Amino acid sequence: MSGKDVKYGIAMRNFTAYPELPDAETLIEYGVAMEELGFESLWVWDHILLGVEPHFPIIESLTLLTAVAARTSRIKLGTGVLVLPLRNPLVVAKQLSSIDQISNGRLIVGMASGWYKREFDAVGVPFEKRGNIMDQNIEIITRLWTEDMVRAEYGHYNLRNSVMFPKPVQSPRPSILIGGYVDRVLKRAGEKGDGWLTYFYTPESFTKSWEKVLHFAEAAGRDPAELESTNQLPIMVGDSRSEVEGPMNEWLHTEWDYASWSESTAESAVMGNVDECVAQLQAHVDTGVNRLIFVPYKYQMEQVEIVAKEIIPRLRAG
Repeated sequence: MSGKDVKYGIAMRNFTAYPELPDAETLIEYGVAMEELGFESLWVWDHILLGVEPHFPIIESLTLLTAVAARTSRIKLGTGVLVLPLRNPLVVAKQLSSIDQISNGRLIVGMASGWYKREFDAVGVPFEKRGNIMDQNIEIITRLWTEDMVRAEYGHYNLRNSVMFPKPVQSPRPSILIGGYVDRVLKRAGEKGDGWLTYFYTPESFTKSWEKVLHFAEAAGRDPAELESTNQLPIMVGDSRSEVEGPMNEWLHTEWDYASWSESTAESAVMGNVDECVAQLQAHVDTGVNRLIFVPYKYQMEQVEIVAKEIIPRLRAG
């Protein structure tokens, strides 16, 4: 995999740290601007509730993607990641199919089982069963997208002659990237998904887990070469690493969480001048990753433009 073969996406700030509130119109305009800057894809975060003190106001991910879909024509639209067990699988299958219709086939569905117990308790979904619910919901959604009529019962979901049309534009369905860290999740990505999406992983940690995904896929009789990998990375560009390291680390430790059972870490942050950042990102490209999603420092437009106009062209040039 060379830098020119990698796809480069950008994250969207649909959650903020209170008392700041996300602004819907500003976010939609941001999505339009990201298409104009040439990013391959735009990614939203997904939670219903997030944090207590401080709490993090968040605009609902699928609603926001729908609005951006209506204002754009080329950029792909991804969930990074949708907390699938919190959603009714029939309702979310319809929502996602509709977004794919509105966007003319630009949807990428990153999904995961979730980690935030208080959110599950508030929504009324048993946290301890989230893995099983995740597997069930993937099966229900996939069947509704790919079968003309579904006749099945999944717990209290009685799909009695269930017909869902229109189908997604993408055939047989939009790509499903499984997010998460533990071996059960990596196995799910290898066996049931179209690939794996992770968050703030170093090249070394990414390589170790991605190899597991590929092994699980092969053991399941799938072609590992058909799977796609994606890593979300924080980045801050300045005159030097010493200049940006302080503010970047403060941001990474006040607005971001890192699951204790994962290898997700603030140490994955890409920091420094353009040359230093390109060198650090080249280490990620060398892992064979298919897509990098940039999380620019505080989503500052200056940072976004440096990534689009100076960082990505250098990576593509090799």
